[in-house]
Amino acid sequence: MKIGFIGLGNMASAMIGGMLETGAFRPEEITGSAKTRETADQVGRKYGIATGTDNRETAEQADVLILAVKPVFLPEVIAQIKDLVDADTLVISIAAGKSIGWIEQEFGKALRVIRCMPNTPAMVGEGCTCICLKETYTDPDIHDRDRETALRIAQSFGRASILPERLMDAFIGVAGSAPAYVFLFIEAMADAAVLAGMPRKQAYESAAQAVLGSAKMVLETGLHPGALKDMVCSPAGTTIEAVRVLEEKGMRAAVIDAVGACVDKARRL
Repeated sequence: MKIGFIGLGNMASAMIGGMLETGAFRPEEITGSAKTRETADQVGRKYGIATGTDNRETAEQADVLILAVKPVFLPEVIAQIKDLVDADTLVISIAAGKSIGWIEQEFGKALRVIRCMPNTPAMVGEGCTCICLKETYTDPDIHDRDRETALRIAQSFGRASILPERLMDAFIGVAGSAPAYVFLFIEAMADAAVLAGMPRKQAYESAAQAVLGSAKMVLETGLHPGALKDMVCSPAGTTIEAVRVLEEKGMRAAVIDAVGACVDKARRL
């Protein structure tokens, strides 16, 4: 199976890195094209894959074509390649705000189209990906095969789940864009630790490991996050004092509002 990426930016690079790091795919199975020769050469050298600047060549070679360009550039890219994509090609789009119906309309024909929304932790094998399938397939066998292909790709660099397309924007808010919120939180905690006298490098490592371990507890214990929080908050202790300040400063409401703003933006793209 030949997987072609049109667009080799941060998200595509994270996906490729995860796919190769886990050994799920070999470098010779992946090709890609970028707008500039500099980007194409950089990604090609980093991952040992064939890259170039010709989107049509990438589309022509691919069994699975991953559209990894920003939504604003998607119409231009589709116009370049639409005569080369047919029922033999599985098209996977990671563009926010562009529905399956919109993509088929731009291609001017019915296609095997799947929408995915991964996030950048894919680079270290800890991605979180939403997969949205077409509601109607003329051939159930092809539907099942495409579903398994999308899951195989997404699960090669983290966790993946199937969701109806109407929930894609909500997923973007809670997972697709979430690494930025978490990085901001880690940076803020580290700054506080530095203010208290801890060296910067140790502060970042300590904050990051605390977040990693906490997330793992949620995933592996199955306990409600509130119950896990209560386990850390001893009566009259240091943790409940910190939680009091976070609640006083409106952390919970700020996060809810931030995710909501992200969802609204995704819906307007």
